[in-house]
Amino acid sequence: MPTKVLGVVGFPASGKGEFSKVARAMGIPVIVMGDVIREEVKSAGLPLTDENLGRTANLLRATGGMDAVARLCVPVIEAEHARIVLVDGIRGDSEVRVFRRHFPGFILVGIDSPFDLRLSRVNARGRSDDAHTRETLKARDDRESAWGLASALSEADTTISNAGTLEDFSFRVRALLSRIREEA
Repeated sequence: MPTKVLGVVGFPASGKGEFSKVARAMGIPVIVMGDVIREEVKSAGLPLTDENLGRTANLLRATGGMDAVARLCVPVIEAEHARIVLVDGIRGDSEVRVFRRHFPGFILVGIDSPFDLRLSRVNARGRSDDAHTRETLKARDDRESAWGLASALSEADTTISNAGTLEDFSFRVRALLSRIREEA
């Protein structure tokens, strides 16, 4: 089991994936919570669209509780044999509570990024499950806020702004992860 578990939380296209890329490049294993939902959608034989992912995430939470996805991730995290493990894609405060309960010293990192910048990133990355218009991104933000995303962000132990260049963001992420690695 890892000695330190970190979680990253932020609205869609805020930079969670970039945070995870930096962590992977530093040799830190990354557990992506959205992969649990993607697997459920695939298992149901549905295409990976924002609508299907949202519906499936809502169903998992409706039937298993708002922390259902986090609870599915706990054994995956426990199976890692690394000093530090990163959990990417926390969507609510109930998920934060699961991780804080299961992993003493859990650190939550919030990523803050302006709406218009996030919208331009969504359109640039071209994922099939992305919301490509102002209205659809706002709807996705609202859906994820209903899961407790804004509350989870407010519980972050530290927050990184991602309003500048990718190089600047990556530098700050590496610095944070290096500091946490030294403390682990």
